[in-house]
Amino acid sequence: MPAPDPAVPDSTASPTTAGRPLRILVAAETYPPEINGAAAFANRLATGLSSAGHEVHVVAPSASGLPSHDWEGGVRVHRLRSHHWPLHPTWMICMPWQVAPALSRLLDDIRPDVVHTQAHFVIGRYAVSLSKKRDIPVVATNHFMPDNVRPYVRAPRPVLDAAASVAWKDLRSRFQEADHITVPTQLASDLLTENGFDQPVEAVSCGIDLTRFDGVDPAAEASAGSPPSVLFVGRLSQEKRPQDIVTALARTDPALGLEARIVGAGDQEEVLPRLARDLGVGDRVHVLGKVSDAQLDAEYRRATLFCMPSTAELQSIATLEALASGLPVVLADAVALPHLVRDGVNGHLFRPRDVDDLARAFTSVLTASEAQRRAMGEESKELVRVHDIRRTIARFEEIYRDVVTPRR
Repeated sequence: MPAPDPAVPDSTASPTTAGRPLRILVAAETYPPEINGAAAFANRLATGLSSAGHEVHVVAPSASGLPSHDWEGGVRVHRLRSHHWPLHPTWMICMPWQVAPALSRLLDDIRPDVVHTQAHFVIGRYAVSLSKKRDIPVVATNHFMPDNVRPYVRAPRPVLDAAASVAWKDLRSRFQEADHITVPTQLASDLLTENGFDQPVEAVSCGIDLTRFDGVDPAAEASAGSPPSVLFVGRLSQEKRPQDIVTALARTDPALGLEARIVGAGDQEEVLPRLARDLGVGDRVHVLGKVSDAQLDAEYRRATLFCMPSTAELQSIATLEALASGLPVVLADAVALPHLVRDGVNGHLFRPRDVDDLARAFTSVLTASEAQRRAMGEESKELVRVHDIRRTIARFEEIYRDVVTPRR
């Protein structure tokens, strides 16, 4: 493995984070095996902190519904009794009357130095209130936008707008009790301020492990006899808009031979193949479902370009991984995605939900020369350097010590 980049701080050696190991409780509403950005971040944060020498506990909904306490990747994971939420294909939720006593016992048993909540719903809500009662400092990170839920609620638009206003108010009332608030991007910080937050909100990237992508040369893989392909990775749900990729692919010149490879699971997993058949491109759309980490890495290597058409991304870990893989990216011009592409340099932006504009962006990348696509990939790698997970871990260690020190 190559030596660490000296420009990237090592979280285990930073003088600003030096001191005794901390006991940290991460409260998460979603955690692997659930597949989504918030779950991936919570897992990377917990395992990264554990590798840095801290004692880390995670409390999250049980994937099976039954409570458990297990070691996972050096982290003690406490899974609470949960139930499937009928409005979403995979979400597991916990009931308040079950969370409160279970989390109270965990806080009293673990006695963490700091609690870091990843949401403000049921587990996050009690993580904040119960910790404050015990004078345990709280760090709160927001991954939520009301628009994430809209596709799963059938109601008139005025009702949805009113519900969004209530959701923002609820988020403010809970998170502004925290000692420190973070979000993945500056745009997400501005969004909270625009919606009534009057306390500082710091942008700290979710980060990815850049060393995982050392030596990747997607151009070499893609030219090894495989047809050109566009890759999507993420939850297969309506707000992610994977259906736009299928429709846009059908509108590209068949002579280009573009294929789509779609990784993930969700309520669109069976819809997408039917849509592809209806559009006459069933043989060029491959819905792969959930895949192993090794297979996911192989998909990044073989892809010609990556596309994220979602209109509700506060950062997008999958896009960061695509950048680290050296891929040109085609991203919706919405929320935080424009910050991950230099239009015309390492890829293209397209008008959200405009499949003709998306097809145009696909064509632009596919008709570029191999040298031009390689240059795009190099720009992607350069852009993603600031999102190294080691920077993220180091910053959160600093934040934890900042909020813990006054208590001491």
